[in-house]
Amino acid sequence: MSAGRKVFEKHLQQYTPADPLYETYVDNKGRERRRKRELPPGLSSRDAKILKSVKRRAHYLDKGFSLCGLRFGWTFVIGIVPGAGDVADAALNYLLVVRKARQAEIPDWLTRKMLLNNAVSAAVGFIPLAGDVVLAMFKANSRNAALLEEYLRIRGEEFLKLEQDRVQDPATVKPGAGQQPGEHVPGKDKVKKSKSWFGMRGKGKEVATSNGATEPSRRESRFVEDVTEGGSSKAQR
Repeated sequence: MSAGRKVFEKHLQQYTPADPLYETYVDNKGRERRRKRELPPGLSSRDAKILKSVKRRAHYLDKGFSLCGLRFGWTFVIGIVPGAGDVADAALNYLLVVRKARQAEIPDWLTRKMLLNNAVSAAVGFIPLAGDVVLAMFKANSRNAALLEEYLRIRGEEFLKLEQDRVQDPATVKPGAGQQPGEHVPGKDKVKKSKSWFGMRGKGKEVATSNGATEPSRRESRFVEDVTEGGSSKAQR
């Protein structure tokens, strides 16, 4: 009997979403324990408060009770009442979960996904008996809580990335601040100058100028030597 119950629970877990409030883990002694899920990092206090409220409400609406391996909540209990119970479930799903999630300024497409889950839950709930069982496995509130948590997780990650980029932002670091005009900055001369065509051309001009400056000096020295030799020869004659 216990083996069949475990198999039944395993198959149910494939079709039901995870518990929005608790997660299971195995301790050092090999026993399965339950603990509250941690909130995503980078959330504001407002978003963290909203997410906590949505996850707690979704847990009690969908998985507040356990019977024969099947976890169900108040939506299943209320949905047993024909007609009025299904309408009450749809109203609770919107008022307690979707409307609360919209306070986090979620986009319209995410709201539509949540409303679609509620619509599927309400439609299935109108089916007598079998609809209530499917409704207990579908758990629209847990699905909506998971959608909100994933969206806020991305929001928190993007906020942390912006904070990291903001530290390295030139507008914040202000490179060269306090430097006076014409001030010599240590290490600036070590920067390699780019060898452009104009630079090579200017270098060629400098070489040509230096060569031109040395030629007159050589000619002048030769002329002086010729004059001195000529003068000495005339004196000997």
